[in-house]
Amino acid sequence: MNDTSASRSFDFDLFVIGAGSGGVRAGRLAASMGARVAIAEDRYMGGTCVNVGCVPKKLYVYASEYAKGFKDAEGFGWQVGTPAFCWATLRDNKKVEISRLNAIYQQLLENPGAKVLDGRAHIHSANTVEVNGQRYTAERILLATGTWPFVPSFTGSEHMLTSNEIFDLDVFPQRLLIVGGGYIATEFAGIFNGLGSRVIQIYRGDLFMRGFDDDVRYFLAEEVRKTGVDLRFNTNPTSIHKTEVGYVVTMDDGSVVEADAILCATGRQPHIAGLNLEDTDVTFTKQGFIQVDEHFRTHDPSIFALGDLIGGPQLTPVALEEGMAFAKRQFGHQEASVDYQYIPTAVFSQPNVGTVGFTEHEARAKFEKISIYRSEFKPMKHTLSGRNERSLMKLIVDSVTDRVVGLHMVGPDAGEILQGMAIAMRSGATKADFDRTIGIHPTAAEEFVTMREPLST
Repeated sequence: MNDTSASRSFDFDLFVIGAGSGGVRAGRLAASMGARVAIAEDRYMGGTCVNVGCVPKKLYVYASEYAKGFKDAEGFGWQVGTPAFCWATLRDNKKVEISRLNAIYQQLLENPGAKVLDGRAHIHSANTVEVNGQRYTAERILLATGTWPFVPSFTGSEHMLTSNEIFDLDVFPQRLLIVGGGYIATEFAGIFNGLGSRVIQIYRGDLFMRGFDDDVRYFLAEEVRKTGVDLRFNTNPTSIHKTEVGYVVTMDDGSVVEADAILCATGRQPHIAGLNLEDTDVTFTKQGFIQVDEHFRTHDPSIFALGDLIGGPQLTPVALEEGMAFAKRQFGHQEASVDYQYIPTAVFSQPNVGTVGFTEHEARAKFEKISIYRSEFKPMKHTLSGRNERSLMKLIVDSVTDRVVGLHMVGPDAGEILQGMAIAMRSGATKADFDRTIGIHPTAAEEFVTMREPLST
């Protein structure tokens, strides 16, 4: 990094607020390029993903799938007896792993020379930040504080848990009510159902998983219900009352649910409380996210923001990519940017969902003519397990160019399968390319290269 007298008049070249995936990537890379970097975090190193998001969630998904595995094994000749689950073992082993990851993130920052500050940062001006009563100046300030669970306000709503607390409950809930219809709510429904809870998931709309392809949403709803989750749409809580043995929840249709715990997963909002952004020129979108340009600069020239705060795809790999692009451009003098097209994502519901590219609804609005290929089948494993589970695969093709513009899957290992498919789609793969590719047999993934007849155009 080129040293200038202007930049040296500040305590730091870059002050990062928030040590989640995006903030750590930006701070670590900037420090490795010679920038003087400070990063402040008031909660835990690694942010939501490492502590109360992707990592513990995936560990709990693994745990919850063993119940099905024990049952399925009978069809393959295994006599496993009656399994028993210990919540405390899972919870405490998870804590050990998260602590290990926290230390790794701390080291990632300290090794290249970044200064780590433990505390909530407050902005006093476009170039001044205060942490624990100490003020620091910085040429650039980067906001990377992520989002925070949103809890609606109604009678008794204070009794609801969020994804911040659900991983570490002292007592396992035998009856769990989940409020919400997004991927977080749906993933936790699968987790706790698999671990042995009687799970009711309610959603205020006609169909959950808004934003995903409609075929995926309808198909997943049917499969989730097969697992034993009581999935109810057009239902919303109006009051919660605590009793000696749990909670009584009244719905807007007059129905009543009794539960040992209630998880609220109704969305997330920018985590900006206490940042004092009102003393800056930072502006917000209509949805409440921080407004930035293509290089993550806010309306205040010295303040930047990235990750979940800016309202794009709320995915850890996206935040990492944004952090890298920011650091390369600001401190490496490189023309770096993020391409948001064809970003793959997975939902670790049960069964899994994987998706990349356009939904059918989006594709019909964007392209002159499209072709739809769709396949539904029982996975080979369940021909002997006896489980009534089915998989869905769907291709959306731009008929004019033959390019595959949407690819969606519901079924085991969807995330693993979709990663390779995303590479092909980013490279502009056509349906003819898919057709010419020899499948791996017998696998579920080969279905993507064997669908020949379009369902519709």
